[in-house]
Amino acid sequence: MGNLSSPEPSGTPGTPEAPARRFPPRPESVTAARHFARAALDGLASQVVDTAELLLSELVTNAVLHARTEVEVSVSRSADRVLVRVGDHLPSRGVVPQEHRPYPSTGLGLVVVEELASRYGVDTGEGRKTVWCELGPTDLSAPPSSWQAATPPAGPHDTVTLVDLPDALFMASRYRRHALLRELTLAVFAGADLGVRPQELETAHDMSNVLSACVTAARENQPSDADIRSLQVSVPADATPALFTLRRVLGLAEEAARDERLLTRPPLPQNRIFHQWLFDQITSQLAGGQPTAWTVVPREPGASPSELASWDPRQVRDSRVPTVAADEEDRILAANDPVADMLGWQPDELVGQQLTVLIPEHLRERHLAAFTSLQLTGQPRILGRSVPLPALHHDGSLVPVRLLIQTQETVDGRTVFVAQLSPRAAGPSGPAPRKERTPAPSESADQYEQADQYEQAAAEPVAVGSGEGDVSALERLSLLSGTRSALSGTSDLFEGLRKACRILTQRLADWCALDLLDERGLVDRVCVAHRDPRRVTPDVREGRLPPVTEAARGALARVLRGAGPLLFTEIPAAHQAQNPLDARHLELFEQLGGSSAVVAPLRTRREILGALTVARGEGRRPFTEEDLPLVDDLVRNLALGVDNVRLYQETRDIAERLQHSLLPALPDIQDLQLAARYAPSSSTAQVGGDWYDCFVVPNGETALVIGDVAGHDLDAAITMSQLRSMLRGIAVDRQEPPEAVLRRLDLANHSLYREATATCVYALVKRSERGSWELKHSSAGHLPPLLTTADGETRYLENGAGLLLGMDPEQRRPTAVDPLPAHSTVLLYTDGLIERRGESLGDAMAVLRQHTAALAHEPLDVFCDELLIGLGADSTDDIAVLAVRPTPRD
Repeated sequence: MGNLSSPEPSGTPGTPEAPARRFPPRPESVTAARHFARAALDGLASQVVDTAELLLSELVTNAVLHARTEVEVSVSRSADRVLVRVGDHLPSRGVVPQEHRPYPSTGLGLVVVEELASRYGVDTGEGRKTVWCELGPTDLSAPPSSWQAATPPAGPHDTVTLVDLPDALFMASRYRRHALLRELTLAVFAGADLGVRPQELETAHDMSNVLSACVTAARENQPSDADIRSLQVSVPADATPALFTLRRVLGLAEEAARDERLLTRPPLPQNRIFHQWLFDQITSQLAGGQPTAWTVVPREPGASPSELASWDPRQVRDSRVPTVAADEEDRILAANDPVADMLGWQPDELVGQQLTVLIPEHLRERHLAAFTSLQLTGQPRILGRSVPLPALHHDGSLVPVRLLIQTQETVDGRTVFVAQLSPRAAGPSGPAPRKERTPAPSESADQYEQADQYEQAAAEPVAVGSGEGDVSALERLSLLSGTRSALSGTSDLFEGLRKACRILTQRLADWCALDLLDERGLVDRVCVAHRDPRRVTPDVREGRLPPVTEAARGALARVLRGAGPLLFTEIPAAHQAQNPLDARHLELFEQLGGSSAVVAPLRTRREILGALTVARGEGRRPFTEEDLPLVDDLVRNLALGVDNVRLYQETRDIAERLQHSLLPALPDIQDLQLAARYAPSSSTAQVGGDWYDCFVVPNGETALVIGDVAGHDLDAAITMSQLRSMLRGIAVDRQEPPEAVLRRLDLANHSLYREATATCVYALVKRSERGSWELKHSSAGHLPPLLTTADGETRYLENGAGLLLGMDPEQRRPTAVDPLPAHSTVLLYTDGLIERRGESLGDAMAVLRQHTAALAHEPLDVFCDELLIGLGADSTDDIAVLAVRPTPRD
């Protein structure tokens, strides 16, 4: 930069001649520049000096990171103004401002300048660029401040298509990318050997800025309110080599972050996979490849957020599933009524508290360690997996639940952890984890056309529902059959209704909404579907609706009272509604559009179960009276399906209550610790035949039982209860060795239930006169008990194994006796704990040994809960475990 007394660049405020100093492009130059500024401003008010010093340090930091040339600094002062200027010798590289976010991390120095300076700007000249800011009274006659942010570089460009780009994830990933590169640069400048050459670092910085500028320009040129959209992005035609360099440098930065060599945390899986997809899309399309949508990219567990839309607290509040959301500091951001009711809180009481308020004390240390590890390494253990564990009730009791944690991004770049808690007595209430698949090669070429196929469909006439006289018998039958099968093939009511709504929007209407009444007469909006899924934004709320009061006289209220189906060809505005329920219903038409609609009741057995709304928008043939018979048949189909699923759920709930009523309270035995856990399958909501039992027989010995009846239905649960009762009676009455008790149980089972088969371990724990403990046990085809000593040595107690129950009741059964060392742990378990598809039984049993060895010193409750967390996630079978540990007093 030339002499500072030369004419000012255009836009720069005029000041008296100011001292200038040159600094090398090194991090220590920031400190030196601060000292220089403080000396130049000696005598001014301390607040002015401190502010000018701060702003100068931010501008010098930006020049050191992004220009990487010699920096020239000047500080001018007058009676009422201070002017700070920072020059570099790379005018082609513009400044890189970030959006003003409420939760900044790093790299937001220019935002600080914007907030504190009265004026700021950038001037470029021959061979130099000057970034300046001014403190003093606001000059209203001066031109507006502007950074003249970086724009896509000139030169040959090609267009790439980013299909189904998730806006919030793009923003979050961009913030993390810039933060990683910033910290990596500072670390390299400080002398850290991170395997990055200076030229590579410069290329990565420049390519990252170019990529952000290109996508940002595309977003501004193709505005949309959708959270997921497809963009046509113009990128430099020669960008591929630089993108490969950026990918390599980012990988090294992530590795350094995981090793805690950078201040920035490593990204979570969804950010890493998003960057891989983004880079792959650009490089492959520049080479002539076809686009692949983000929504079809396979992802590892925990990498896919529960919703691709940006997170909104209303998603939690409106959910029917017990849900709580926490931020990156483990603080609760939102909780809904179902989770508050389950755990004895009011939702507002939970907001702002640490998440540990819902975690039992014996698992808090483990939770904090796992959460800290996730933040420091970016490697999840349970994200995206259904994990059985206990939650802490407000009154101090434990509530068995299955926990499913997924991540979502906010519009300002934060990550939110959204946890759904399903009562352990039932399967997960939310949808099962989506099975990702890799698209076939022939599919990838058409991904962009597939993403926008709804636009083509919207321009075509509706084949079904265009007047009953125009509908062929085959078309009518096909639509009725499709909606019927959507509910008949599932035990998950809400998933079935979502499938039915998708069918309706594909073949009958532009959009539809389904509202159901519960047993208390309250209304839940269980599904809103649109032909274009991107139209269903977070503002289109599901969940609890306002009550059906006497003041509610709109279409939905009338149908829920028994009227209908009702045809509407003129839709009132939402502000004209006289009550909240009518307003919420009309709000859908303002959000999704609609010029005609039919609202029809779901009615069965003289009972109103809910209402269906189907609507068509402008440009489509409106609904008419001729459509009402078809819609009426459709809602009868849906009502019958809802009634059948609810009947099934009631039956299932009875079986679950029966099953859980048979899980005993463990006895309190001196010098002997006991713990047990039961968890239903994570993939089904069915009951099964797993059970455990523990009681004291009259001679003082402690009986341990674990068993598994074949099947996952009500019959299995009933057979299990009968076997349990018979075993208890035989064991208490006879007080015989385990092999004799199992033989009598097998005889009784064969006589009463000839077709029933089951596995079982019956064991007796006895303390000798010398104070030592022993385990006498016999197995009927069950997995062997596992003994883990206090030193972490493990072995399976495989002696005493015999045929399963129901095969040959006359067959003699063996008994084994094993000593139990003090503080050792015997684990009885069912196969759901260890068996996994594609894994051999031997490998699974070896993994169980590794887990118990690592938990040998943990309290018995922690021992059992950690086993369920580590091995029970995503289990497709029920799990029962029973653990016993001799703890003699010294």
